[in-house]
Amino acid sequence: MSTEKIILGIDPGTTIMGFGIIKIVNKKMEFVQMNELLLQKYKDPYTKLKLIFERTIELIDTYHPDEIAIEAPFFGKNVQSMLKLGRAQGVAMAAGLSREIPITEYLPKKIKMAITGNGNASKGQVAKMLQSILGLKALPKNLDSTDGLAAAVCHFYNEGRVEVGKSYSGWDAFVKQNSPPTPKGGAGNTPIVDLRKKKN
Repeated sequence: MSTEKIILGIDPGTTIMGFGIIKIVNKKMEFVQMNELLLQKYKDPYTKLKLIFERTIELIDTYHPDEIAIEAPFFGKNVQSMLKLGRAQGVAMAAGLSREIPITEYLPKKIKMAITGNGNASKGQVAKMLQSILGLKALPKNLDSTDGLAAAVCHFYNEGRVEVGKSYSGWDAFVKQNSPPTPKGGAGNTPIVDLRKKKN
């Protein structure tokens, strides 16, 4: 009996969002689709976030992925760019979590290392290696879609490993992992007083 799994990989961005989809059949990868969402023409940042959310939902409803792998924003010098990337990533994650699909984040270096063996590989080197691994006939002009595909392939290579990156199985897991600890003497330690009259 063959086992199948579909992985959606996302490279979030506010200019271009790249995505790639692979199917795993009996532990072997098959290429399904890769593309990008072009957002340059939209000036309003909230319109961009809305489009990212809607496109991610559309991909989920079309391809029914079992898992999502997403590239995590890396720490750069430009704080403004980091914030924009974080918002784009958060919106894509919210779309997946709203459908209760498990999500795993991977740092760009981790993805590059998984695909090429070099954490500092260029976009072009990653794309060429993916072309070889998946037998792609041609590469797209924009390599953001191959970055999304790389996240999916990285996730497949890291399956079963304990420390892969942050992962969430749904909203509850996301909230639990990202909630600040309750301070000592705070809400967590406050006794609940029952003000209702006890019946005799």
